[in-house]
Amino acid sequence: MHATLTEHARCLFGDEYRAAPECAAEHREHYFVEELTFADADAILAMLRELCPNEVDGRLPVWVRNLAYRLAVLQRPDDPALLRAAAGNLWLHGPDWDAEAADLERRAAALEAGVPTAD
Repeated sequence: MHATLTEHARCLFGDEYRAAPECAAEHREHYFVEELTFADADAILAMLRELCPNEVDGRLPVWVRNLAYRLAVLQRPDDPALLRAAAGNLWLHGPDWDAEAADLERRAAALEAGVPTAD
């Protein structure tokens, strides 16, 4: 059993900054996805900060990063810094997600300006 979401991700996907901890747990992606799904935003953001401290690095797969940011944004829809971080992640992954990234940036700007958003 892993003590944190970060530890679980590190065991499953590796870490270019630290060695993976010795672990006897069974490492299957669906166990990690279950833990990620029910993690709070602080745990999710801690994992992203630790395993991907710069936007373009880290060994977390793109789908994990996108899902993690999506789950964090759902928990904190009024956090402009988080919305911008999620947008920054999406901008890195090609034009498929550009509209969503632009929308997140628009929402962040509206929140900072005190303009209510429909989201």
